[in-house]
Amino acid sequence: MTDTAQTPQSPVLVEFDNGIAFVTLNRPEKRNAMNPALNIRMMEVLDELEADDRCGVLVLRGAGQSWSAGMDLKEYFRENDGKGRAAVLKSRRQSGGWWNRLMYFEKPTIAMVNGWCFGGAFTPLVACDLAITADEATFGLSEINWGILPGGNVTRAVAEVMNHRDSLYYIMTGENFGGQKAREMGLVNESVPLADLETRVRAICASLLEKNPVVLKAAKDTFKRVRNMPWEQADDYIYAKLEQMLFLDKSNGRAEGLKQFLDDKTYRPGLGAYKR
Repeated sequence: MTDTAQTPQSPVLVEFDNGIAFVTLNRPEKRNAMNPALNIRMMEVLDELEADDRCGVLVLRGAGQSWSAGMDLKEYFRENDGKGRAAVLKSRRQSGGWWNRLMYFEKPTIAMVNGWCFGGAFTPLVACDLAITADEATFGLSEINWGILPGGNVTRAVAEVMNHRDSLYYIMTGENFGGQKAREMGLVNESVPLADLETRVRAICASLLEKNPVVLKAAKDTFKRVRNMPWEQADDYIYAKLEQMLFLDKSNGRAEGLKQFLDDKTYRPGLGAYKR
C-alpha cells in the first residue's frame, strides 16, 4: 500500500501492526460522518489493502469518540437537493460501492465500535464479518426523526442481523440503545468496556491470523452466499467452493492439518489451528 496520500487530515487513515490493518474513519469533528471524500478514499483503501501482505485482518474504527454518525446530511442530502437524479445516483454509488466491497473483502474484517454508530453506519457495520463494541457506544436509527426511512441498504442490513420485532421497534421509534443491547439483538458479536475494546479486538485478530487465509476467505463467503439458497443448491455451492479452495490453497493446508492431527499428533482441531 502506498503511504503518499495519507496525512493527518486524510478522511481515512491506515496503520499496520503485526498483520492488522487499522482503518480509521477520520472526520472526528463530524462524528466521522461519511461524505464523498471519505467514501471515495475508502474504496481506494480497500483496493490497496487487498493486495498488501501487511494486512491479514482489517479492523474498521472511528477517530475520536465516534465510530460513524452515518451519512453527512449536508453533503449528501442538502447539497444534492435540486441537482436531479444523476447526482443522487452518484452519491449512492460512492457509498454503496465500498460497503459492498467490504461485505466480500478478501481478508477478515472486524468493526471496532468505539462510540456513536448511527443511521448509514449500520451498513458497513453489518458488512464487516465480525463486530465488537464498547458498552459505552450509542447506536440509533434516527432517520425517522428527521423525516425519512433508513435508506442506503440500512434497512436490509438491520434485517440481516436483528429480529423482526427489535428491528421495527428501533426503525419506528428512533430510540437510541447501547452496546450491551446491540449484543443482545445480534447487531454485534460482543460488547466490552471501552477500556478493554482494543485488547479484545487484538485477541480476535491474533486467532484469525493463525488460520489459513484461503480457507478463511472461502468459509466466510460460503456462509454469506448460502444463507438464502435452497438446501440442494447450497449443497452444490458448498462442494464447489471446497474444490475451489483446495485448488487455490497452494500451501495444501488440508493435508498438512490432517498430517499434524492423525500422524504427528501435535494438535487437536477442536482446541486450535494447525501450525502453518
